[in-house]
Amino acid sequence: MRRLKFLCAALFVSVLAVAFCGAGYGKAAAATEEYYLGGMAAGFTLSAGGTEIVGFTEIEDETGRHRPAEEAGLKIGDTICALNGMRIKTIGDLGAALEVCGGKSVVLLVRRNGETAEAAVTPVKDVKSGKYKLGVLIRDTLSGIGTVTYIRKGDLRFGALGHAVCDDNKSALDIADTDVYLCSVIGVNKGKRGRAGELRGLFMNDKTIASADTVCDVGLYGTFSADYDLSSRECVTAASSKEATIGPAFIYSTIDGVTPQKYEIAIAKVDTDHAEHKNYVIKVTDKRLIEETGGIVQGMSGSPIVQNGKLIGSLTHVFINDPTRGYGIGIENMLGN
Repeated sequence: MRRLKFLCAALFVSVLAVAFCGAGYGKAAAATEEYYLGGMAAGFTLSAGGTEIVGFTEIEDETGRHRPAEEAGLKIGDTICALNGMRIKTIGDLGAALEVCGGKSVVLLVRRNGETAEAAVTPVKDVKSGKYKLGVLIRDTLSGIGTVTYIRKGDLRFGALGHAVCDDNKSALDIADTDVYLCSVIGVNKGKRGRAGELRGLFMNDKTIASADTVCDVGLYGTFSADYDLSSRECVTAASSKEATIGPAFIYSTIDGVTPQKYEIAIAKVDTDHAEHKNYVIKVTDKRLIEETGGIVQGMSGSPIVQNGKLIGSLTHVFINDPTRGYGIGIENMLGN
């Protein structure tokens, strides 16, 4: 039976450095290599880099009820990275480490707002389960929806998002689940002035379309499945932001179902040397897209930007004070990963 996972497409922006990511853009390759245009919504799962605290709970033993982690000063959003020097990556790792300690006080290495600190906590043995617990509700992975930018014709290497991915606390994430899944967009929370909108979709766990192996400051990368049908996708060459001009262009994005559509935009500014890869300021001019979404919404990050028949970049950010406007990254900053 197909398993469907309901998601809101909240993607988070941060700086995440990975070796070799954002490698150089070869002019010869740009002129000769061909790329299938993306625009399809895709789901992925990333590691929280430990076990992230999402809530607290009471533990009952023979002496009463206790909240050891909360009493020790831990907070929601903290990530437990190690226990007595033992690295913690999953919920199972934390449970196993607590059993080894046998109820003695433990020292947790905790990450909070990008910084690490130690906290001493004494686990409590739960009277019902007989297991030692800290009184925390935790998660070790985060899932999200983004948009595929391109698929290289020769080797099916893909790039998506156009920006980095991190958790709610802007902490770096690692690849946890290498599968990338097909997503069906089932609704849109429209963007409004002062509030970003978002895509809502069904994350289809039995419809893998690619595998990911790299996440960095300019996106998510991997290889598409050889059996994925690309026959309907337009194939183009790439051009750097130095070739882009102010004026009409297009983005390809999915705001309903699984099929990308072409929408009109205007490039209002070109900045080829922007330090944060905000190489374009764009404005949505397509009346259909504005009517359906209000403009740019979360989950559209990665939508390919095409001008004069060439792939020149990817949509990355929305202006909070004007959802019809946003930033894009030059494709030269995404290729080569």
